[in-house]
Amino acid sequence: MRIAIIGGGAAGMMCAARAYEVNPEAEIFLIDRNDGLGKKVIISGGGRCNVTTGVNDIKTVLTKYPRGAKFLISAMYAFPPEAVYAWFEAHGVPLKCQTDLRVFPVSDDGHDIVGVFERIFGAGVDVPVDPTKIKVMLKKSVLSIEKQGDQFAVNIRDQISPLLVDRVVLTTGGQAYRQTGSTGDGYAFALSLGHTITPLAPSLNSFTTKETWPASISGLSFEKAALSAKREGKPHFTGPFLFTHKGVSGPAVFALSSLVAFEKYDATTPLEISIDLFPDETVDALRERFESIVVGKENKQFDNVLSLLVPKSLAEIIIDEIGVSKSKRVNQVAKKEINKCLAWLKAVPLNVIGRGVGDEFVTAGGVNLSEIDPKTMESKICPGLYFAGEVMDVDGYTGGFNLQASWATGRLAGEHVTL
Repeated sequence: MRIAIIGGGAAGMMCAARAYEVNPEAEIFLIDRNDGLGKKVIISGGGRCNVTTGVNDIKTVLTKYPRGAKFLISAMYAFPPEAVYAWFEAHGVPLKCQTDLRVFPVSDDGHDIVGVFERIFGAGVDVPVDPTKIKVMLKKSVLSIEKQGDQFAVNIRDQISPLLVDRVVLTTGGQAYRQTGSTGDGYAFALSLGHTITPLAPSLNSFTTKETWPASISGLSFEKAALSAKREGKPHFTGPFLFTHKGVSGPAVFALSSLVAFEKYDATTPLEISIDLFPDETVDALRERFESIVVGKENKQFDNVLSLLVPKSLAEIIIDEIGVSKSKRVNQVAKKEINKCLAWLKAVPLNVIGRGVGDEFVTAGGVNLSEIDPKTMESKICPGLYFAGEVMDVDGYTGGFNLQASWATGRLAGEHVTL
């Protein structure tokens, strides 16, 4: 049996490794347009590679996917986060789970993760792979895929004859991080073989705001804040975030961007969001706390006392936004003005006018999941065609969930493609 796996990212590498393990007699071609495997894997997590999540309860894990959660059930139970963790450690890469439940190599180097597969596909350090059975074809661009009877003809640039195979696995990724080769070609291949593609949009991106004041506190972060968007269903997410030169970023922002991935917003029609900097306190509780802080400081400048509640740089922005005079002392500030400041902290208003350029980690949307068997990853439309990873309409929040989905679906596809 001859198998072509198109795309050497997380899903493709795991698919190839598992396919060989299940059927050592299969001839496997792992094709990638880059000069090396796992380009996106290497740069994920800032180069540290957020391999998976430390969340082990599968039902909880599945809540981290805005799209595709139900589809992932079989793949996730077959290869859950703890199994992924064990697999990489068994292949010589020690991992660590941080307090925020993100999992990284102890080395903090994504190259170590890709190195596992390079060894598997090489001389057989981890698995005695016959190099004639797994052929890693780098710097090869697939132009088209045609179904010819029971076989597939994979047309490759600068190659006169097509590569004839019995099975094809599309693991081409989405169209985020185009510099790593994720240019969306897989969608065109899927379409040509009878599949439909859902609407596509960038996800897990930062927000650019109409307001310019975030630039003055760029880098200021909060471990926990509740972000919400004024859209149907009131999408919201609670987690860490930070202010940037252009707006806001961080895990909670990425998650909210995922929830509004298909919303249209720009300078003309901004997306209104609000940020609750004290999500665990009511306005009344916050007022009581501030009143206790004020005791004995009535003659001090208001912004200095407010800075005992929030960082001084933010306190100065609040009084500017509310319109309180900077020279006022606490006992000169009206109760109404104090209430306005506290209400502002509970719902910091921002107008989002754009997505952060270059921060699109994943693509929302992809091959329609109703056309794929979730128990095997095989196409319901084109026998012999399989899918895995981000090319499908599956995406998760930041925190290792997207790589986890790729490892799990890639392994499941590899499990069945050789049968």
